[in-house]
Amino acid sequence: MAPQGDNATVAVSDLKLEKMFAMKGGSGESSYANNSQAQARHARSVHHLLEETLDRVRLESAAGGPFVVADLGCSSGKNTISIVDSIIKYLTKRYEASGYDKPPEFSAFFSDLPSNDFNTLFQILPPHGGTMEECLAADGHRSYFAAAVPGSFHRRLFPSRFVHVFHSAFSLHWLSQVPGSVGDKRSTAYNKGRVFIHGAGESTANAYRRQFQDDVAGFLRSRSQEMKSGGSMFLVFLGRTSVDPNDQGGVGYLFGTHFQDAWDDLVQEGLITSEKRDNFNIPLYASSLQDFKEVVEAHSSFIINKLDVVKGGSPLVVSRPDDPIEVGQALATTCRVVTGVLVDAHLGDQLSNELFSRVERRATSRAKELLEKLEFYHIVASLSLP
Repeated sequence: MAPQGDNATVAVSDLKLEKMFAMKGGSGESSYANNSQAQARHARSVHHLLEETLDRVRLESAAGGPFVVADLGCSSGKNTISIVDSIIKYLTKRYEASGYDKPPEFSAFFSDLPSNDFNTLFQILPPHGGTMEECLAADGHRSYFAAAVPGSFHRRLFPSRFVHVFHSAFSLHWLSQVPGSVGDKRSTAYNKGRVFIHGAGESTANAYRRQFQDDVAGFLRSRSQEMKSGGSMFLVFLGRTSVDPNDQGGVGYLFGTHFQDAWDDLVQEGLITSEKRDNFNIPLYASSLQDFKEVVEAHSSFIINKLDVVKGGSPLVVSRPDDPIEVGQALATTCRVVTGVLVDAHLGDQLSNELFSRVERRATSRAKELLEKLEFYHIVASLSLP
């Protein structure tokens, strides 16, 4: 069969990710909104660390204006709403315990790339109920004003000295772009035969590492200008325990086994060319503690209150772990939720469906091994401005 899908599509390396990348929107079967239970579970496991970060925030009187909370990389599900709600309730209790006559009004900003499905997010946002007392009396209401801020968190999003608390969960591992050298056939970093960094050569790994550190540097520069003195930031993002960037741990297992093999299937079956496969690379990097720490220390504005790697568990949510079909479907859905937009743009809808059906088939045949080996680790960072 002749290769298909090369017309009216574009290499991921050429895409302007900021303009089109997002988790799968809407409320369908493969949407992020309906497939983010694992992220919610992981967020709950580090909630006590979030509260420790909030304890460091310097409280201000109501005369100082609204208290501003920003969630970066909010996506479109209920998780971001739940987290922001818990942050504001915790801060309200801090104000009450500190003897303030009246806490300030709260404003929450939900930020993600312009391609994010903000419509779905705000459709599930509870109505504003006024004060915290009014919200408690009216079940399901929120005690803060809400707004969307579209844009890349690798650069400025807010006015100077504007935000008291920044929160970002499961987002900072996404790169602003695929490193240019990774898609350049003339470069030693050319990622031939692979669609992810896992198991690639040293030059490829270093290109991803440099891109990650450059992106984090831009992120920190922006937040240091936007955060109020005495403010704090809580970050959770995919990490690894290995010092070798070629070993991407659980993320590598997710994208470097059945997902990778499914791309190879399309090549071997003549559905796409090997070059088409090689021009696709996932713009994601699972950082080590040292990778991240080096950037923070180089950016002397922030104080590191906590920096650790925590075990996050499996990204798969299955009700019957002994059912290989359900496990295979769960893996294919997980891959599609986070990379589907990129795969669709690169292959087109028809070949994208072919790819993920092969991911499901391969994962189903190795379901037991998949559940045993697929485990994520997260970097947890608490930073503050003096």
